[in-house]
Amino acid sequence: MTDSNALDPEDRKIVTLARSARARNGVPEGAAVRDETGRTYVAGSVALDSLKLSALRTAVAMAVASGAKSLEAAAIVTEDAAARTEDLAAVRDLGGPGTPVLVAGPDGTVHTTVQAG
Repeated sequence: MTDSNALDPEDRKIVTLARSARARNGVPEGAAVRDETGRTYVAGSVALDSLKLSALRTAVAMAVASGAKSLEAAAIVTEDAAARTEDLAAVRDLGGPGTPVLVAGPDGTVHTTVQAG
């Protein structure tokens, strides 16, 4: 586990934003990504009859739709122990294989940081 206080302030911010999205929307996952300019994009998981998206893929899609060219970091708040392969692929597609993905539990404690690659 990673002490959330030991995180870089910008990384702590995206974990907090992801946690807030999860709680505010009452969804299983919340995510946030930070683009190359420092802008953040926040999303919760989407579960419609015709559309199912993880929070992290939704946040990446929002970044792309807003004109982001790259990602500096991503965070997901979930009860799962790890980020899914499809989520890491979406982060890698925009940010590259070295983009860090912070995986935190519902309490905001970062359990692991993995590279998208």
